[in-house]
Amino acid sequence: MVEGSMTQGAGQGPDVRTATLRDFRVPAYVHETGPVQGDPAGTTGPGVAGPGVPVEVAGDPDSGYTPTQRDLPVINRGDTVQVEVQAMPEPPQAPTDEHGPLFVVGDVHGYLDELLAALHEQNLIDANGDWSAGNARLWFLGDFTDRGPDGIGVIDLVMRLSAQAAAAGGYCKALMGNHELLLLGAKRFGDTPVNSGAGTATFQAAWLLNGGQKTDMERLEDHHLQWMARLDAIESEDGHLLMHSDTTAYLDYGDSIEAVNDTVRETLTRNDADECWDLFRKFTKRFAFRDESGPHAVRELLDMYGGHRIVHGHSPIPYLLGDVGSEDDSDGGGPVIEGPHIYAGGLAIAMDGGVTMAGKLLVCQLPLDN
Repeated sequence: MVEGSMTQGAGQGPDVRTATLRDFRVPAYVHETGPVQGDPAGTTGPGVAGPGVPVEVAGDPDSGYTPTQRDLPVINRGDTVQVEVQAMPEPPQAPTDEHGPLFVVGDVHGYLDELLAALHEQNLIDANGDWSAGNARLWFLGDFTDRGPDGIGVIDLVMRLSAQAAAAGGYCKALMGNHELLLLGAKRFGDTPVNSGAGTATFQAAWLLNGGQKTDMERLEDHHLQWMARLDAIESEDGHLLMHSDTTAYLDYGDSIEAVNDTVRETLTRNDADECWDLFRKFTKRFAFRDESGPHAVRELLDMYGGHRIVHGHSPIPYLLGDVGSEDDSDGGGPVIEGPHIYAGGLAIAMDGGVTMAGKLLVCQLPLDN
């Protein structure tokens, strides 16, 4: 299930909602077999299974997940519907006197050096990597590990900055990404079979196919696991609804931000492999806000949880724009990412700059102009 910055085989197609059941249909390409498009060598990142890994076909179209699937959707520019940017319903609330400016960080995926450089560029840390932003607020949108060289180093940095920021009157917080769920599952359940609806699946196999790094697993300690398991899934800041995945699957877990976060934590606490797998599968959905139905999907979440805009990671901006069809399909120079991508009629902001495909690790201050 490599995602090439996209988690593969975990039902990465657009969300489709029905009147009676919140479920997600799988696009046709999920049921095709063959090597990764644009990846003749069969490799999409460090730590991923070797070349020529075949694609297994999911037997149940509703399951949306098979752990050995590695194909990436090839998105042409013509596939992305251009939606006219609409005026914001209301301007985001200004920060209160007690709080400083608000910053968000996209997917890091183990690229510690790039993260340090991006945070320093925004004057959030000093040359020694320590918090230097006073009462500023910093939110990480999830996916700290896998693919890159030092996922545990990234987690250690975020944990240290959280303590330093709190002491300075600000805060540094983080959301749960699908790769945190994947790493937790690989550590807890290993090769225990789970009910994927598409044959035998295991967290260990899924983790390896999604760029799991042996060094991360070797350095993973109890305090890292406890920290990841307690992360929130969704939060609101200054009228921005912050979440990792561009999916409406959050609606399956509660009708308020508090309820969603409680449900996710309770699911992880029960330590049931099948429940955790289903949580991981749903949080791996993507592209709910991309096409002509995107503004409606965004409003569905905003109406339920509040806010004026969604800010998310998970789906790399090069995929949303159709600039690349796979992690290796970047013409040698990598995609050119200047900043966040505002789309869905101005209602959604994508923050994953595609650092795993030589893109850019994004750290940006909110609010953003249209």
